[in-house]
Amino acid sequence: MKRRDSMPLLRRGELAERVGCNLETIRYYEAIGLLPHPPRSEGRHRLYDADLAKRLRFILRGRELGFSIEEIRALLAIADGGGGCAEVYVLTTQHVDVVKRKIADLRKLERILSNTAARCARDASPDCPIIEALSAPPPARQRRR
Repeated sequence: MKRRDSMPLLRRGELAERVGCNLETIRYYEAIGLLPHPPRSEGRHRLYDADLAKRLRFILRGRELGFSIEEIRALLAIADGGGGCAEVYVLTTQHVDVVKRKIADLRKLERILSNTAARCARDASPDCPIIEALSAPPPARQRRR
């Protein structure tokens, strides 16, 4: 990622506040190697510069878009000079395919829940089709060919 020095050095808490995440999130990304451990001050505080803040924003935005940790790791490697736009395109289009499948699954779920709710009498009856549907064994899964 390209260097930016317009931001003063920040402690972890200040960085978390500035980018809108928890301290634990920063610790986690450091622990798994997505975010390098920053240098420390003489008082042993970790000090984050603009480059680390930018990298953290990249990671957080990638997670918001649903990229997995490993996909973000690959994207960061490319951003750090380990590839080009073609590799980013491949990763992104693969992710779009996953998102489309999830959307299709959610639409199916919505139809099932809406149909089940529509069968409800909405009265004081002890027989509730929603409870029955939730208690029923799952339908047999169809094998994909």
